Amino acid sequence: MISEQSWADAQVLWDYHQMHHDLRPCSVAIGLGSHDLGVADTVVDLYKRGMAPLIVFTGATSPTTRGRMPRGEAVHYRERALELGVPSSVALVETKARNTGENIRFSRALLEEAGVGVASVLLVSKPYEERRAYATASKLWPEVQFVSASTPMTFEDYVDSIGDAHLVFDMLVGALQRLLLYPAQGFIISQLVPEKVTTAYERLCDAGFTSRLALDDAK
Repeated sequence: MISEQSWADAQVLWDYHQMHHDLRPCSVAIGLGSHDLGVADTVVDLYKRGMAPLIVFTGATSPTTRGRMPRGEAVHYRERALELGVPSSVALVETKARNTGENIRFSRALLEEAGVGVASVLLVSKPYEERRAYATASKLWPEVQFVSASTPMTFEDYVDSIGDAHLVFDMLVGALQRLLLYPAQGFIISQLVPEKVTTAYERLCDAGFTSRLALDDAK
């Protein structure tokens, strides 16, 4: 049984992980590969709303997605987009990236090779990955403006969609830990983490939501 305090702390992390950007038209939309086909659906919705004239789906496979997406995350995302009516000519794929940094670097290289001028990027990820994706992209591609987006949904609805609250709590904690650790390693830009967020994170670690931590002893 997860305590009320842990639910409240997880809500704090959920809110912080999202950038709450106002959406606006960008040069291209980049959909970051994962187990969640909802990312592809959101990219398609944004494309149909005129938010980007071009799409890049990026991602290879991982132990989590290999069974569900044997042809690779980006390929399955693109197939989903075509099923939803996106023209094949505007949906590019990058199939080698295995982490967020590679998602950004390889997508940038793909667009440069295609001769696409990029001033702004609509960066689409899972809801709890918005901030880390933004921090990574801002570090690796600083001359571009990034607008973060994800499937609009409440924390409760996301937990219901996954069907495993403990796993979602673990993922929120792991994503926050990386925001704390990765700036010093040069992977992402540094961002202000309010005290209430770090306090909630530490309580969740103490409550045992640690399976997604990069280091067993890190908080």
